[in-house]
Amino acid sequence: MTGLIQVVGGAVVDNLAEPSMLLVARRSAPETLAGLWEFPGGKVESGEEPETALARELLEELGVGVTLGSELECGAPGGWPLNERASMRVWFAEIAHGEPQPLEDHDELRWLALDHHDDVLGLPWIPADFPIVRALLAAVAVPARGVAT
Repeated sequence: MTGLIQVVGGAVVDNLAEPSMLLVARRSAPETLAGLWEFPGGKVESGEEPETALARELLEELGVGVTLGSELECGAPGGWPLNERASMRVWFAEIAHGEPQPLEDHDELRWLALDHHDDVLGLPWIPADFPIVRALLAAVAVPARGVAT
């Protein structure tokens, strides 16, 4: 990767084999992102593997240990662009132990039904995460309910 900050995010679902619910987190900091929803995660430290960083970040931010599933494909080699300085790779994850709590940089967690696309898409997401949300909904292919046609 050429100088981009690598960020990892967890698409935490209720079940890796048949996901029906997605855990999302509302930012409390920094002020510019407070109140917006995101995939929990964070920066990959120097020398750290992305998957290891994601497990560490989910433990720090939510207090949970996870089992990682597949990476959500984005088509770009470095991951989903967040801005001109950073990109994010996202993995599906299932909670292996612990009860998720908003411990760091978040003030609320919410489980969303993946078949209620309007509920998922209707949240005020961090703008860079919104394309990832759409790709996630397409990847899990849960028939939509509550979507105006």
